[in-house]
Amino acid sequence: MTIMNQVKTDSSIKTIADNSTVLRIVTAGSVDNGKSTLIGRLLYDSKKILQDQLENIEAAKERYGNEKINLAFLTDGLRAEREQGITIDVAYRYFTSDKRKYILADCPGHIQYTKNMVTGASTADAAIILIDAQAGFIEQSRRHTYLSLLLGVSHVIFAVNKMDILDYSEQSYRDICASISDWMPKESQSEFYFLPISALEGDNIVNKSTNMPWYKGQALIDLLDNLHINPKTVFDETRLPVQWVIRPQAEAYRDFRAYAGTLASGEIRVGDELMVLPSGLYSKVKRLQVAGEDAESASPGLSISVLFEDDIDISRGSIICSKSKPAKSDNRINAILTWLNSKPAQTGKRYWMKHSSRWVKVMIEDLGNELNLHSLEFEENSDNSLNLNGIAKVSLNCSEDIFYDLYEDNRTTGSFIIVDENNFETVAAGMII
Repeated sequence: MTIMNQVKTDSSIKTIADNSTVLRIVTAGSVDNGKSTLIGRLLYDSKKILQDQLENIEAAKERYGNEKINLAFLTDGLRAEREQGITIDVAYRYFTSDKRKYILADCPGHIQYTKNMVTGASTADAAIILIDAQAGFIEQSRRHTYLSLLLGVSHVIFAVNKMDILDYSEQSYRDICASISDWMPKESQSEFYFLPISALEGDNIVNKSTNMPWYKGQALIDLLDNLHINPKTVFDETRLPVQWVIRPQAEAYRDFRAYAGTLASGEIRVGDELMVLPSGLYSKVKRLQVAGEDAESASPGLSISVLFEDDIDISRGSIICSKSKPAKSDNRINAILTWLNSKPAQTGKRYWMKHSSRWVKVMIEDLGNELNLHSLEFEENSDNSLNLNGIAKVSLNCSEDIFYDLYEDNRTTGSFIIVDENNFETVAAGMII
């Protein structure tokens, strides 16, 4: 199967972008693949940086004796990072092209910081996987790609960087694309794209490269401008995890009791009859507030407050959901777990689980098959362990029921994190299957 008919190429994309929406992008790849330089080039060449930012990176150029401006400094937010010349945290930048708005998340490439990539990809619409043209499609790039697919990123763009070092060789580029295409999971629902770039020289970032006349596609910014933002989920059932119970103490609000949270999915309208878990009771929405103002309806992603006609038992950690299709309820779940801690996972050890707005105790009952990043098959876990950055299917036993949906249906109610109860470090991220 050729690359052209396995992936959706950028030259075939129609202008279907919704300019009123924000495209969230995560950049990932191995160390020194040029992620920060790529984002810096996007900002610099499109003239979307402030004068003081330009002055800062020019000063850094003089300080470190560089011949060229180091565009990576536009996304390396911490001074310690700049002094080391690496990116060690997720750097977020807000960017506007002529067609749409963007939120850029530049993630570190070091293997010990894979958890930062999980953070960036969990809310992304598109992932840019930087591939070093000299090194090819290495294991860390495979890991970042698989995590992007696992986390439901709709569009995955493979940017083959440092083409200038290979004298812009078309054959080298095609060999790398073929190796990625051969490895790619055949059942993935994501759209895939390839393009050759040089972040350092600016080839195919904002402007088409004259050094690669054999490449007939668009520059990266044109590709991004025309990507269609798929809904995070077609799941339209109401899910409102309660984060806060609002009960003002003022006499004027003595009868005011509202339940606040971010609406994860579905819509809520005044007059809707909804179910509350864990009580299983129903009540109609008497009043709805968005940003402190009364509203007739609310859509997913908004922070809202709901008041009901009846005084029923609702507290932080409860979930307000559709009466016709409430969330699932169980204290035992199966999940795909990405281990993010240097200490291996332990069966039988107690951890904390943070799911939606609830904290519950959890124990790993079974460490099932672990993912082989080369074959993309889940293979038998012979030593029943899971080490840093390992991905495995697991069985979990919670101290009490949680109210959830499958991750493939709902990113919010289908995901969780696991925290060490002794030092409160986040040790794993999970997706319910």
